[in-house]
Amino acid sequence: MNIQSFIPPQRTLMGPGPSDVSARVLSALARPTIGHLDPLFVGMMDEVKALLQYAFQTKNEFTIALSAPGSAGMEACFVNLVSPGDSVVVCRNGVFGQRMVENVTRLGATAIVVDCEWGRAVDPQMLEQTLAHHPEAKFVAFVHAETSTGALSDAKALCEIAHKFDCLTIVDAVTSLGGVELKVDEWGIDAIYSGSQKCLSCVPGISPISFNDKAVAVIKNRTVPVQSWFLDQSLVMAYWSGEGKRSYHHTAPVNSLYALHESLVMLKNEGLENSWERHATLHAELAKGLKGLGIEFIVPENERLPQLNSVFIPEGVDDAAVRNYLLAHYNLEIGAGLGQFAGKAWRIGLMGFTARYENVALCLAALEDALKQA
Repeated sequence: MNIQSFIPPQRTLMGPGPSDVSARVLSALARPTIGHLDPLFVGMMDEVKALLQYAFQTKNEFTIALSAPGSAGMEACFVNLVSPGDSVVVCRNGVFGQRMVENVTRLGATAIVVDCEWGRAVDPQMLEQTLAHHPEAKFVAFVHAETSTGALSDAKALCEIAHKFDCLTIVDAVTSLGGVELKVDEWGIDAIYSGSQKCLSCVPGISPISFNDKAVAVIKNRTVPVQSWFLDQSLVMAYWSGEGKRSYHHTAPVNSLYALHESLVMLKNEGLENSWERHATLHAELAKGLKGLGIEFIVPENERLPQLNSVFIPEGVDDAAVRNYLLAHYNLEIGAGLGQFAGKAWRIGLMGFTARYENVALCLAALEDALKQA
């Protein structure tokens, strides 16, 4: 077998993630590797923390970049906060809400599921009614931006209801961080996780997470050890804090953290509110063009996620054939449907560096051509 270097094509990534990565971030990735306990790297880690605090809009001291993808960020929140026998209310309106349920049950805890319609935001009234009937609940978990459907839930309202019943909140912000309004401190989010490869447009493999003081207190006062050694944040805390040095926990992904640092610098330079506005503006352009092609959205306009557009596949059109055509003729990737929408929907991403006018124009022209062929 004659295996040569792998040279990928230049794709335009307009699926559910990863998003396009800018030349600046790719260049940062290629900088010289230094030791993960090097004083200069430790200084950069502090900058990553500060930049993540800005992105999350929080002053939480425990705000870090977990050395693993967003799915591990999800698991880190659950394994550190939830103990066997706890009751957790999980709002499920898509695939990633179901993954929360699976995390809870694997921990020997009880998942009390608030089932909402796929393609719709979580219903705050349903959450309140559920909590009223379950005073034993300790946590409320929900997905802010459901990647499988493109639905955006009202995180502020859901957190207010959870706190009314003395529950801590666990929030999935994998697709929302950097793309839509998200204010951790103002909204009272207790634990939150995200991913590097969505609206931050960094390479995949890192999960920003943030725990407030209440969540940290739960971790410190656990009577049962955290199920996962690697994801035990009581051990990781000593790696991301300290006076001028870090205690060893694991070998951090040095170059990937360079890339995350650069992507966060770009977000800070643009301005968080400007990034939110850019995503909303380009979503409106895309929506207008899709309407002209006779393509309909799954999610109602007032519950729609700007950076992840789920649309119905027109009747009689072959899902895979169109996606393959776009990839072969335009080097353009869009996503297939998940769960209930598998084979029935496309997911078109406008995340981070992908969210540019030229990409909207390319996507609309390429889809028009592909539909004619179909």
